[in-house]
Amino acid sequence: MKDKDGTKQEKIYAYGKHVLSEALRENPRAVKKVFLDPSFKDAPIKTLLEENNISTSPLRAREAGFVSRETVHQGVITLIDASLLSISLDEFLSNIDTGTHPALVLLDEIQDPHNVGAIIRSAAAFGIGGVLIPRYNQAGITAAVIKVSAGMVFKVPIIYIANVNHALRMLKKAGFWIYGLDGAGTQQLNNEPFDAPTVFVAGNEGAGIRKKTSELCDVLLSIPIEQQCESLNVASATAVAFYAWKQARKNI
Repeated sequence: MKDKDGTKQEKIYAYGKHVLSEALRENPRAVKKVFLDPSFKDAPIKTLLEENNISTSPLRAREAGFVSRETVHQGVITLIDASLLSISLDEFLSNIDTGTHPALVLLDEIQDPHNVGAIIRSAAAFGIGGVLIPRYNQAGITAAVIKVSAGMVFKVPIIYIANVNHALRMLKKAGFWIYGLDGAGTQQLNNEPFDAPTVFVAGNEGAGIRKKTSELCDVLLSIPIEQQCESLNVASATAVAFYAWKQARKNI
């Protein structure tokens, strides 16, 4: 895995009991080591650690230094192997059933890890089948993303892609309909039936979806909002789109 600047980042120090619990239930292979405060007494988590044969060590000042002073780690710091959190697009497409009309979301150069984490959490809440993340010029999976996602990064498939436009062409070939979320879009979100496999494209916080990527979208969707509000944050916009997709699916 590489961060948005291309730096290799395979190990992540995550923190908190909930994150560890989700990791142990959904993707225990990614948990390489756990540092516990000597006073830690959460029996269910200790049971999961034993069942998955994961080693633990005392949480000392050195390990606590991996997180900021403002972070509440609850006496738990987890070493995550980030390379085990994602799969390739080829592998993902070979296993997905497009006949069920799934939905995915592709992130197009989103820079704020908090937005990425919030989108992943919303994806889990509304049954989105996967999150596609570019390897470059994009916030990757970090401790902040894991925390904001409330551990949902371990539940929702994460698909790393080398090139956004190439990935969209692959998805089109596989039968997906591509929807760009764009405030200037001519089609309103609430009028869309979502009766085909769906990909939502969420653009950069400031610039939005890039021009060439926008041209690959089948539809540019706008969200009707009050005139007093210029736009929605990208994480909020994707959550609204996911909800609309979920509601439309009830009629199919």
